[in-house]
Amino acid sequence: MSHVPENTVYGGPTPQTADRRLKQKYKKGEPITVVTAYDYPSAVHLDIAGIDICLVGDSASMVVHGHDTTLPISLEEMLVHCRAVARGAKRPLLVGDLPFGTYETSTSQVLREGGMDAIKLEGGSPSRITAAKAIVEAGIAVIGHVGLTPQAISVLGGFRPQGKNVSSAIKVVETAMALQEVGCFSVVLECVPAPVAAAATSALRIPTIGIGAGPFCSGQVLVYHDLLGMLQHPHHAKVTPKFCKQYACVGDVIKKALSEYKEEVNNGSFPGPSHTPYKMNPDDVNGFFNELEKLGLNKAASAATAAAEKMNTAQRPDTETSQK
Repeated sequence: MSHVPENTVYGGPTPQTADRRLKQKYKKGEPITVVTAYDYPSAVHLDIAGIDICLVGDSASMVVHGHDTTLPISLEEMLVHCRAVARGAKRPLLVGDLPFGTYETSTSQVLREGGMDAIKLEGGSPSRITAAKAIVEAGIAVIGHVGLTPQAISVLGGFRPQGKNVSSAIKVVETAMALQEVGCFSVVLECVPAPVAAAATSALRIPTIGIGAGPFCSGQVLVYHDLLGMLQHPHHAKVTPKFCKQYACVGDVIKKALSEYKEEVNNGSFPGPSHTPYKMNPDDVNGFFNELEKLGLNKAASAATAAAEKMNTAQRPDTETSQK
């Protein structure tokens, strides 16, 4: 059953279509691709690339809003991101993170107002398992999230990998199994050793999505800004995880483009004739000049005439070149 109202801004496939596609991939053993998105342009990029799941992550708190953790982002801010992504994504399954401290109040809003198909819920404590069960029983699709759960960094003592000793590794697997049993349709495994992720993936009947968890999961997820090398600011360097592979250096391209723009504005080469497309014919220029003089705006009249003459002079070489 679709969790998205008919009058929603979301124009993509029905959740049944996207969910069925994911189940088929999982059944065939085909990897599932997940990338975060936070706005319309990033959602369109994911859609064009054929990414399977678009996650509107609370990581927006760090890579978009500039916070050091995911904790400060509000439900209202997350809903703005969700709605923007829902307008841009036509193909992927849309999943929205529940922000910290809002599990009891925000689930239906993320779906109804945000246009998401499912929600992701962090943690594996008894209260979170209970919350996941209640959300699923309310007819809402849920992805679980175990291992490093950024919303629990105060309990974990920071952004620390999990499952590195026997008891912790068993806890990761058992928690993932508990989330499956209460009806989660997938589980994210974050920052756990590859053998732990492999064990959890083997033990479950639902897809695992790894992030910093090695190659043995059913799929992988990365943060949009991280994999594109979007930001070159010291803040972002501080929060970029070491498990992330950068597939591009988009930040360098952006910096170069902005620097060139600044230089061309400063030296007067932008905007040139090709980027000044709106013209007045000579009669209108003269009429405009005369009307300005009648208004006593002699300086403005002279400026308008000089500008017209300068643009005509600048355009002549282009015209002569095109005629040769």
